This record gives sequence, structure tokens and C-alpha cells, in this order.
Amino acid sequence: MKELSLETERLILRRYRLSDFEDHYKLCADPDVMRYVIGGKPMSRFEAWRHMAFLVGHWELLGYGYFVAEEKASGQFVGRIGFTNPEGWPGFEVGWTIAPQFQGKGFATEGGRFLLQYAFNEMGRDHVISVIHPENKPSIRVAERLGEKLEGRTEVGGMPALIYGIGRP
Repeated sequence: MKELSLETERLILRRYRLSDFEDHYKLCADPDVMRYVIGGKPMSRFEAWRHMAFLVGHWELLGYGYFVAEEKASGQFVGRIGFTNPEGWPGFEVGWTIAPQFQGKGFATEGGRFLLQYAFNEMGRDHVISVIHPENKPSIRVAERLGEKLEGRTEVGGMPALIYGIGRP
């Protein structure tokens, strides 16, 4: 599969590389970051490796997935922003997980807004959701900034989840 790289004002969104593992592991090992993600706890190196393989495999099987979000100005790993819809998922999702040092700077909103338009205009999607833990107030605010509205509640991976969504404009 060819390399796909997209750019926003401050971000480069690109596919995962082996060299991203240490940054990915740090993100997955952070208890504050992981408290709202499936499992609700930090990942071991082994679990982070399997998770990264899942993200890479998602691209191979479905043709889309999560991007590494890299800050243009510094080249630093900001986190991951992208699409997911594995078996059993409530729908085609745009999501984000941002490293602590980059939280609160608008990167999730910037990347999410860009990828929503990409999903509608380039991928032909009519509806996109974001699956968010009910206590994850910052992610709820991002979804709302993107124009998403609360559409329902569910459970994903044993954790409660809100489903925010938006239709094609």
C-alpha cells in the first residue's frame, strides 16, 4: 500500500513506521492518556506493540486507519489521529489520542476537522462518529467543536462510551 501523508496548518498526518514505536509506547504507557481508552490502564511494551500492529493492520485490511500526527515545526510525535471501524465497532469513527505535552493546543481539533472533511470529500462517507468515554470532557469538547452531536450511548471493550456523530454537510 502506498504511503499516504496529509498536511494541516501545523501537522503532518502519516502512516505508522517502525521508528514510531517508542513514542507510541510512551503514549500507551501514560496512565492519564489511557484512562479513557479501551482497557482503561497503561499498556506494557508487549501490549503497545500489539496495539501498533493493530493500527498498521487496520490500514492493510480496510485501506484507512490512524495516522501518526507529527508537529510540522518540530517533527515531534503529537499523537495519533485517524479513522477506525474494526469488527464490532459502532460505526466509521474519527478519533484522536494526543500526547500530554501537546494536549490543550488544538491539535485534536485541527486534525479531526481536516479528517472529517477528508472522510466526506475524499472517502465518500455520509456519516462519521466519535466514540468517547463519558468522563473524557476534553474529547467531548473536541467532538462538539467539530460539529458532532450526541447520538447515543453504548459499551465498547467493557467500557461505557458516548457516540457523537455528524452527517455529510
